[in-house]
Amino acid sequence: MPTKRVPGGQRAMRLATGTALCLATSFGLGLPIPFLAPVLAVLLLATLNRPMPFKAGVALALVAMLTTGAGLLLIPLLRYYPVSGVLLIGTGLFLAFRMGLRGGNNLIVTFLVIGLTMIPSAGIADFGLAVMVIDALVKGLLLAVITVGCSHWLFPEPGNAPTPPAAPTLAADDIARVALRATLIVLPTFLLALIDPASYLPIILKAVSLGQQSSTTTARNAGRELLGSTLLGGLLAILFWCALSLFVHLWMFFLWMLLFGLMLARKLYALSPTRQSPGFWLNSLLTMIILLGQSVQDSLAGKDVYTAFAVRMGLFIAVTLYACLMVNLLDQRRQRDSARQPDH
Repeated sequence: MPTKRVPGGQRAMRLATGTALCLATSFGLGLPIPFLAPVLAVLLLATLNRPMPFKAGVALALVAMLTTGAGLLLIPLLRYYPVSGVLLIGTGLFLAFRMGLRGGNNLIVTFLVIGLTMIPSAGIADFGLAVMVIDALVKGLLLAVITVGCSHWLFPEPGNAPTPPAAPTLAADDIARVALRATLIVLPTFLLALIDPASYLPIILKAVSLGQQSSTTTARNAGRELLGSTLLGGLLAILFWCALSLFVHLWMFFLWMLLFGLMLARKLYALSPTRQSPGFWLNSLLTMIILLGQSVQDSLAGKDVYTAFAVRMGLFIAVTLYACLMVNLLDQRRQRDSARQPDH
């Protein structure tokens, strides 16, 4: 009888290659917000162990267009009735996170949250900027689906690979609390982005990642999981930038991303076991890509890369500390409520 083999090596190579290929292609083609495509590729590769059919990819792009395009309808409400608009967006975030915690598709949840936050905040400043974000998201998703298919062709899943275990589900009483916690993490960042959407859109993407990561985080390990992964992602972005500065070329961008992606993928798939959870390494990779991609764009625009990076990293740390605070406060409240309930 053939034994089932855990295909960690194939998955690590697939994740690293797909991410590097998507990153280089996105920047090479000059797509709007080019770091969006590799972020989406990482999410697809980390959650799907089978290639996505082309029709399913097109359908997913249409869903992304609809869910994010719905955010355009919130722009007039935010502009003329800001309090009602913010309350409606907060309610929408809570319902989206609750849907994901009840077993909904995490990619759809991500698009819903982006549609409720990034699109309205961009549209408040300029309607064209909001349309550009949607265009970047759809194009980035289509590119991510293509590169995911190429990665699966290069590193296919073995036929005898074991089925991954189902994600643990929360108790019904905890779903509303965790969805509220994720909403409270994302909402203040959205309000901050209303001040200067062009500068703070990457911060919203980071907050969305933190909101979803917090669903599997407890007060005991919140600092290590959330803050530790953010700091590691920032450190890796600095090392990546220094390495890329030695010889600036698109091929070197691809090769360095392949190397850094492979190092993190080995940790993610426990080929090099650590005490950290897979979510820690996934969030570190996403943070590195967001910070690095924005720095490359700053360089192309002639901005002071180091000052912009320092400000952005400071904001990332502030958002992460706030997320840790929300996790601790709501967990402490749950413990107090549990202690007050009489034993039956």
